[in-house]
Amino acid sequence: MDNNTHTTLSTARLSPTRLGWAFGATGVVFYLGCMLTMAIVPREKVVVLFNGLLHGFNVDPILKTGVPVGEVVLGLISTFILGWIAGVLIAGIYNLGVRKSG
Repeated sequence: MDNNTHTTLSTARLSPTRLGWAFGATGVVFYLGCMLTMAIVPREKVVVLFNGLLHGFNVDPILKTGVPVGEVVLGLISTFILGWIAGVLIAGIYNLGVRKSG
């Protein structure tokens, strides 16, 4: 009996494209959640929330509540693209460490 578990276990490879889509879509959901929060929560409470999320960084002077539609669209697209790139890179780097079965 072989006690070397590295040769008996197979590890699945990740699909870079699928993980890219998953990361991109997740980023867009977070972006939309942030937009919704800023739309329905009073500014003072949003500042407290984001200051807490950013470990005390004061967002009050830079928090902009009136964002033009063009900037929102650009933000959504940019967030998706950056998330997609992150997912592709993570899957690619992960797959480098996975032994090919066979």
